[in-house]
Amino acid sequence: MHSAPSVTYPVGRSRGATRILVVLWTLGACCAGASCYLFDSAGWRQLLLVLSVVFSGVAAGFGLRRDGAATLHFDGLHWSLTGADPTRGVHAARATVALDFQSLMLVRLSESGRAARWIWLEQRTMPERWRDVRRAAYARAPAAEPAGDPWRATAPADAP
Repeated sequence: MHSAPSVTYPVGRSRGATRILVVLWTLGACCAGASCYLFDSAGWRQLLLVLSVVFSGVAAGFGLRRDGAATLHFDGLHWSLTGADPTRGVHAARATVALDFQSLMLVRLSESGRAARWIWLEQRTMPERWRDVRRAAYARAPAAEPAGDPWRATAPADAP
């Protein structure tokens, strides 16, 4: 079996991820609004519900603004993420695909001793390398030892 190709892929703000986040937040806000409408008693619970919807929207907005341009690189063994902020870089990490929408992927980069980093990869960013980055994301890490017994080129000693 061939190993996955080494690949470099740009990462930045994802329009697809933004759309998914906005749709999910809107659905949550609609559910919270319906709850407030159906239960007439305007008490602290409804106020807490409305404040949590507003807070989550503001937090998501700041989170989307913070995502900057970076470069994801796979060298055949490990993943690395470099960008404008060197303190947020990731080196010698493993990648795990969490969501795959064929043209949009959510990938978790985990490095030992550090918190995991979640990034969105979009096909429209660099369509010519999309298949390579998908193959690399789904590739198994190479094993240190070969699986099973090595193939023998000589005949056994007890053969006639």
